[in-house]
Amino acid sequence: MAASASSAAKKAAKGASRTPVNRTIVEFDKDQELHAYREMLLIRRFEEKAGQLYGMGMIGGFCHLYIGQEAVVVGMQMASKDGDQVVTSYRDHGHMLACDMDPKGVMAELTGRKDGYSKGKGGSMHMFSREKNFFGGHGIVGAQVSIGTGLAFANQYRGNDNVSFIYMGDGASNQGQVYESFNMAKLWNLPAIYVIENNKYGMGTSVERSSSNTDLSQRGISFGIPGEQVDGMDVRAVMAAAERAIEWAREGKGPYILEMITYRYRGHSMSDPAKYRSKEEVQKMRNEHDPIEQVRQRLIDGGFASEDELKSIDKDIRAVVSNAADFAQSNPEPDESELWTDIYMPL
Repeated sequence: MAASASSAAKKAAKGASRTPVNRTIVEFDKDQELHAYREMLLIRRFEEKAGQLYGMGMIGGFCHLYIGQEAVVVGMQMASKDGDQVVTSYRDHGHMLACDMDPKGVMAELTGRKDGYSKGKGGSMHMFSREKNFFGGHGIVGAQVSIGTGLAFANQYRGNDNVSFIYMGDGASNQGQVYESFNMAKLWNLPAIYVIENNKYGMGTSVERSSSNTDLSQRGISFGIPGEQVDGMDVRAVMAAAERAIEWAREGKGPYILEMITYRYRGHSMSDPAKYRSKEEVQKMRNEHDPIEQVRQRLIDGGFASEDELKSIDKDIRAVVSNAADFAQSNPEPDESELWTDIYMPL
């Protein structure tokens, strides 16, 4: 009886201080709806193709797909301006595409080819584009948070108006370096926006089992960092939240935390069969909350596009992804000189 009461008390404590999910939206016009649709569909089709190539043995190592979470990065980027920086974890292909990186270069890196963004040496988790202000996917859980905080410091030091977007998963939100970064960012009021993509599972462990307080938007409360939970499956709600956070940061008020309530349809990585959740749970999210289907339905209902026009967009995007896959498979492997170093290491 005592154990049961204790368990009930813990569950009550977890839910007692939960922040209501902010579903305030930006009303999109036709151009915004079509832009969001194309960007999210490009990520979806790219990731589907990456999954196919992985299954064919064309992609080695780790590969974490972004399918289901497309609205988060697309909505954030729709609110950004040139000069803002992005840094994220290993579930990074969607962020690269949203930053306007070339699908051919991204796919070529996945297959380890010389024209990949890291010359074929980084693979899925480690590619960068200084030109696009994308400072990497990072394979170490939480490592990107301190890097992104450093980018925010550089913006403040240089006196520019840029903001650093720092993405992490719900699992990374428990890492110590995250809280060191929060503390530093608030001490100096750095223009840093911490985006926690809460897809409900850190690898195979649900957030309820791994976090004593599951309201991740309040993780900065002891440092004085404001935060909010956002419907991360609605690109309009994401953009609205991004605009609020960006305004806060650009005005010199310091960092801001956005917890995006989202969901991944595939396993943690390609090697994860995801047996820790039911097929019914995944299907319910697909049927009721899919971020792309929401935009597609609004385009049709609003008279912005017909079924045939949307099919044509999908066809064009599939062609872009197919061309990227063909390029990635035909592109040469890195030159052998990439393997060597001039540094002599005596025994």
